This record gives sequence, C-alpha cells and structure tokens, in this order.
Amino acid sequence: MPASITHLVIIPSYNPGEKVYETVRAARQYWNPVWVVIDGSTDGTAVGLQAIAKDDSGLRILELPRNQGKGAAVLYGLKLAGEAGFTHALTMDSDGQHPADHIPVFMAESARQLEAMILGVPIFDASAPSLRVKGRRVSNWWVNLETLWAGIDDSLFGFRIYPIAPLCKVMHRQPWMRHFDFDPEAAVRLCWRGVKPVNLPAPVCYLTSEEGGVSHFRYLRDNVLLTWMHTRLFAGFLLRLPMLLSRRIFGYLSRHLNHSAIN
Repeated sequence: MPASITHLVIIPSYNPGEKVYETVRAARQYWNPVWVVIDGSTDGTAVGLQAIAKDDSGLRILELPRNQGKGAAVLYGLKLAGEAGFTHALTMDSDGQHPADHIPVFMAESARQLEAMILGVPIFDASAPSLRVKGRRVSNWWVNLETLWAGIDDSLFGFRIYPIAPLCKVMHRQPWMRHFDFDPEAAVRLCWRGVKPVNLPAPVCYLTSEEGGVSHFRYLRDNVLLTWMHTRLFAGFLLRLPMLLSRRIFGYLSRHLNHSAIN
C-alpha cells in the first residue's frame, strides 16, 4: 500500500495486552503509515511492537518513558507528525474496540473535507455496558450545550480524524487535555475555533477479559475527570457565548439567503 504523505493513523497504547498486535496489524492492512505511541507500557507489548516494526516500513513505534495519559500520548504523536509534514491524523484505541476496516472510509471523507474533523459515532452491540452507554449521553448533552449544538453527535468515541495544526495549537494553550478527557475537550475547542464536525457511524466492540479485552476505565476517577472538564468548558462557553450566537445567526441568515436566491 502506498504511503500517504498527508494522513496517518496514530494509536496511543498503554498496557493493552495481546490484543494490540491484532489491532496494529489490522490498521496496517487498511492504512500506511501507522504510528503507535507507547505511553509508558509495562506489559511487554513495547518489545513485541518494536519487533513487528522491524519488518514493516509503514509502522513506526514511539515510546514515552512513563505513563502520561491518552491526550499526552496523542499530542506527542501529533507534534512529530506535524513536523514530518502530515496534516491529519486518525486516532484509534489499541485494545481492539475500534473498527480498522473503517479507516479508508474516514480518510476518504477527510480528504473531501480537509478543514473538518471527522468524528466517529459509535454503533453499539450487545457487548456494550449499559452504564457506559447511558453515561455518555450526559457528556454528549453538555458538549452540545457548550457548542450551541454545532453538530457533535458523540463526544467520547476516540475513532476520529483531527486536523493536526489546529489541534496542536489548542492543546499547547491548555494545561489539561492530557488524559481520558482528551477527546470531548478536543472536539469542543476545535468547534470553538470554527472546525466543522462531520459525523460518520462506526461499530464499537467491548471485549471481555476472556476475549483479550483490557479496560483502564475507572468509573469514579474518570467521571470526576469528566465533571472537571465540563466545568472548565462551561466557563469557556459563557465567555464565548456572544461569538457562538453571532456565528449561529450568521450561518442561519447565510443559508436562508442562499435558499431564497436558488428559488
């Protein structure tokens, strides 16, 4: 597969277990290049991934010396990707939950709408924990409020494509956005900067431990993190409310005038 010079896949990875090898091979089947950012893993997968990369020029393994969080791992990859000339990055989890076969579809949509972020909207199956499915509705409601319903269908799904330059600018100005709360805050702050969200459906699979699934989600810890994130975002929303309202009004008037002109 020819290597893209604009779009790459970035996979942050922290103690994912054996499933990571299947995930990375699947990603490589559908895209070139793929970068894995090992976020201080201690489960031996770093050595295994480095061995695979020796025989695959389309796979690059980056290592952080200690665990810093998903957002920090993604930012590390984004900075190096931007320096290498890439403009867009598809992020996906290393634990097998995200559909590698949807990578070409997302990349094609990004190529058609280079100024947009392409957000995956999860299609849940019977494996999805009810508590997780219901809980994300709360985060989605807050994200829609904080963006005045700009069109983010799901705030938490990490299978998505970001334009690298604006996201790096956003993250460099924020001391947060380095952990589990990275994805929803990135979507909101990019919306505030005028980056259009485009939503595409994608299946998600929650694997059991017997199937090789590894979860680092901690209900209390991560919900406290999300609550603090939305507190910050709501404060930022209030400061930006006049700008967001004017943008919505201008957009409505532009669509109305264009529609009248066509008719």
